[in-house]
Amino acid sequence: MNPNAFLEPIAAPLREMAIPEVVTQWGHPAMMGIVVVVMGSFVAWTGWRGRLAEDKEASMQNRSSHRKLAPWMALFMFLGYTGGVLSLAMQKEPVFSSPHFWTGTMVLVLLGVQGSTSLKGFWGNNSDLRMTHAYIGSTLMLVLVVHVVLGLKLGLSLG
Repeated sequence: MNPNAFLEPIAAPLREMAIPEVVTQWGHPAMMGIVVVVMGSFVAWTGWRGRLAEDKEASMQNRSSHRKLAPWMALFMFLGYTGGVLSLAMQKEPVFSSPHFWTGTMVLVLLGVQGSTSLKGFWGNNSDLRMTHAYIGSTLMLVLVVHVVLGLKLGLSLG
């Protein structure tokens, strides 16, 4: 199935809105840059601080901050993914041929797996799941670095 053909009924009216080219090309990277750098780094930082802090109160405070912001970050990642795919479709770029698309897909899969490890209080406070959650999160952040590099390369190639 050609995703561009599937997305064309959505992309065409957006294209007709005469959104400035700079917004179509760089809006997704600008917004997602904020999500990745600000939210992503904060979520990762508080997650690890909650895990490694020796002071129990500091650990609980960091875990609480992590738990409150992580679902919002995941939601914004999903919405940003959708916006990025639509941006490619609006620019008539083949969606599946973009390595940036595939790393974005990997980010969402990792977010889903990571989130499932924390369900029900880590399935009864399972320490192995807590460790798995932390390392999936760190892997996710590394994939996001690759994703950003590929996104910049894609954005520069479209100009």
